[in-house]
Amino acid sequence: MNTHESTSRRHAWHAAVTLACTLLAGCSFMAVQTAPVKPASAARSEAALRADTLFWKTLHDGDYDGIPRAMQAVKGAYLQTPGDAVTAAHVGFLHIWRLAESARQESLLPSITDDAVLARKFFQEAVALHPGEARYQGFLASSMLAEAAIHKDEKLTRQGYFTMLDAIDAWPEFNLFTAGYVMSPQPAESARFKEGLAWQWRTLDECVGATVDRRNPAFDSYMKLATQTGPNRVCWNSWIAPHNFEGFFMNMGDMLVKAGDWQTAQKIYANAKLSPDYAQWKFNGVLEDRIARAEANVAAFNLPGRNKAAGDNVVMNHTRFACAGCHQK
Repeated sequence: MNTHESTSRRHAWHAAVTLACTLLAGCSFMAVQTAPVKPASAARSEAALRADTLFWKTLHDGDYDGIPRAMQAVKGAYLQTPGDAVTAAHVGFLHIWRLAESARQESLLPSITDDAVLARKFFQEAVALHPGEARYQGFLASSMLAEAAIHKDEKLTRQGYFTMLDAIDAWPEFNLFTAGYVMSPQPAESARFKEGLAWQWRTLDECVGATVDRRNPAFDSYMKLATQTGPNRVCWNSWIAPHNFEGFFMNMGDMLVKAGDWQTAQKIYANAKLSPDYAQWKFNGVLEDRIARAEANVAAFNLPGRNKAAGDNVVMNHTRFACAGCHQK
């Protein structure tokens, strides 16, 4: 065999190998793309309904220590019917709750970060099974951002951010608050924090169908708009979130304090008292303390990271009632 023939055969061999690899890659791509979509369950199981009852009791009682028991029931129901979007979302929420209120734990293990990963997984399942549920989209975005922050993953951060923007478009009254709440631990001078605070103002505007006065945001005249139906139902208290109204104004007040505008924060905090359920809210004493200490809390709320020694004298997102503030009866 002469040199020319040997070279030609090598070229032909390389070309054949390249073609085979291309075809195999194409086959794998087609195989994945043509796989059947995971079907949503047509009906909910008895186990799922029982797990729902335990889930809501645990959440409404603010029973953080009861999360493992509720998790066993909800995950057991999910394994029976993995096409149940509601059950998948409940698993995701239990994981994000355990992470969000981890300040309750005496000693925090590194494995707590697993809750962000699992929350994202189960909210992804819930969104895939029920893509029209904008609340699931917002929780998915929140868990993506939490996971990204833990792993310093800029790509996932951007994916989570744009997923959140889509969720806002889908249901602004709900997800503007969700988005702003997620941004509240960011540094006060950062663009993300400022955007999150702007989203809180927009939430108020969306809820009342008007532009709320930024310097004198008294909510008295809007209380007649309270409703339990339509998109605006999430602006008020409900069975799901018995103190959503109070929790919203506590978080927004915290963000204004952190931004240095403690005078406006006091007015925002005071709006929580307009709730007919305020007297029953277990955190009304915390809110009263925040009003009294608003000026001093500007520095406290801007301390970096989670300051366990500060207890609950941190922005609401980092407190022991980060979820319970709205959901506990």
